[in-house]
Amino acid sequence: MPRLCCTRYERLARQRGWQRIAGLDEVGRGSLFGPVVAAAVILNPRRRIVGLDDSKKLTPEYRQELAPRIREHSLAWAVAEVDASRIDAWNIYQASRQAMTAAFEALALSPDYLLIDAMYLDVCCEQQSLIHGDARSVTIAAASILAKVERDRIMEEWDKVYPQYGLASHKGYSTPQHLEALKSYGPTPHHRYSFAPVRESKCWATGATQEPLPLASAPPDGQPGFESGFDSDFDPEFEPAN
Repeated sequence: MPRLCCTRYERLARQRGWQRIAGLDEVGRGSLFGPVVAAAVILNPRRRIVGLDDSKKLTPEYRQELAPRIREHSLAWAVAEVDASRIDAWNIYQASRQAMTAAFEALALSPDYLLIDAMYLDVCCEQQSLIHGDARSVTIAAASILAKVERDRIMEEWDKVYPQYGLASHKGYSTPQHLEALKSYGPTPHHRYSFAPVRESKCWATGATQEPLPLASAPPDGQPGFESGFDSDFDPEFEPAN
C-alpha cells in the first residue's frame, strides 16, 4: 500500500502563489482528562524531515525523535491548549477550534495559507480543510506530532499528581483501567465533566440496584391485612359539599 502522507497539498498551494504554509492539528479530543492541545507548524520547503506521518501511526519513541527535528528545522511552530473547564463550557469541537486558533496566532511568522485537519477556523487566512489530513499532508503531520508529544508530556506530569488513575499509560482516554479508577476514586477537577463516563462516575446512583419488592400475601391470623386501593363504590364524579 502506498504511503499517503506527502507534500502534494503543499506543492499545489505554492503553485498558486502561497509561500508560508502552516499545518494545524489537535490531539486529545476523545480524552476524559486534561486539555485538548493544538500545534501549528510552517515547514521549511528547503529542509526535508524524513519520516513525517500521522502521529497515531508512530511509536512514542519515534515521535520523541521527530519532535526536536521539527522544532529545529521548521520556519515557525507553536503549541496551544484549552483546559478541561473550557472544554466543558464550550464543548470539545469549539475548544479544539480555539486551541488551533491560539496556536495559529502564536506563530512567530504569519502564514498566508493553512492546511487544517478536518476543520475551518475563523481567521483571516486562506485555508484548506483535509479529512484525515494528518495522514495526507506532511505539514499537518508535523503539527500532529508536536501536539501529541506536548500532550503526552502534560499527562505524564499530571500522573505524578494523580497516580491512581494511570494517566501516563492511557493519556486520559477511556480505557478499562481509567474507567475503573473513576468508579473507585471519582473524577478530579481536571476531568471533563461534560463527557458521559466522567459525569456518570460523579453520580451516586450510577450502577445502583434494588431488590425486587415481595408481592403482597395474606396476613397471619389476627393481624390487619392489606386491602386493595380500589374502592368499587368510589364515584369519580362525586364532589363533597363544602
